[in-house]
Amino acid sequence: HTEMAEAETSNTVNPARQTIALAAVGSIRKFVCEELLADDRFDVVVISRGRDPCFTSRDVPIRVSDYSHDSVLSIIDDTNATALLSFLNLNDERYITIHRAFLSACLASKTCKRLMPSEYCGDVETWPDRPRFYCTTREPFRQILRTEAKDLEWTCIENGWFMDYFLPKEKSYMRPVPDEFPIDLDAWTARVRGTGDEPQSWTQAREVGKAIVALLGSKTAWEPITYVCGQWGTYNKAIKTMESFYNRPIPRTHTPAAEIRDYVAANLHHDQIYAVQAVMCDGWSVDGATAVPREKTLRQRGKYFTGCTFSGLEEVLRMAEGKEEEGVL
Repeated sequence: HTEMAEAETSNTVNPARQTIALAAVGSIRKFVCEELLADDRFDVVVISRGRDPCFTSRDVPIRVSDYSHDSVLSIIDDTNATALLSFLNLNDERYITIHRAFLSACLASKTCKRLMPSEYCGDVETWPDRPRFYCTTREPFRQILRTEAKDLEWTCIENGWFMDYFLPKEKSYMRPVPDEFPIDLDAWTARVRGTGDEPQSWTQAREVGKAIVALLGSKTAWEPITYVCGQWGTYNKAIKTMESFYNRPIPRTHTPAAEIRDYVAANLHHDQIYAVQAVMCDGWSVDGATAVPREKTLRQRGKYFTGCTFSGLEEVLRMAEGKEEEGVL
């Protein structure tokens, strides 16, 4: 029965601390979970369709759910969760259906009045429909939040690209996405999209997790959109940083911006969105839409994240090199 709040471990919730519910799969969820477990202000409950060894090995309570309103509501109220964080990485109609259930569960909950939907995008205020497949998922749900979430505190976390994609796969929980990210470490190649001088931003995944924990612990009211960034730059500069760090040239291919934009425009209504997702990510980058707004990001850093560190690419590469062979950064 999918409504069963089935605990897969014997761990119990400490009533003296806030319980944070982490819903759905997602590599970033592992970083957030570890940072919450390291903070004695919080307990964690994972809401999932099934078991995940990553969490059972940490003795984290797992509650099985079908992500329906009734199922999620029973779990968050049973655990006295105060916030629900979604990591649902879907780019079709299921994203809105499930997030509507998360929203309605929080609205009906006795205790859970904070919501972070699954976002992790770029400058969504200037470019609300980038990448283009988000125009039927993330942006419509942001509009739903603006009109229906009056009794909740909510925010969308935006960080540009995860900097972990520059790292060897054994150094991060983030799975490589060589079809979407322009640098493929395994093949040691780079796909320069557009001129390569378009503005970008990148943030290391664990530092995003630490920022989320800081936001959960903040007594300052959340803003609807929250930006974090480790480094602003361009892919041309990032490739040079990689070549300098590894003392090895990276072979490059080039795709003109016009070619990418023409392809995106011709496939906006493709009936198989996942088949064209990679090129839409290319369009996101050539538009400069991955780059979070500097002024607002720095203002929010001073407002919410004074205790957080945000590292640049070269520093993250050095930190990864210093980890043991199988160590996750």
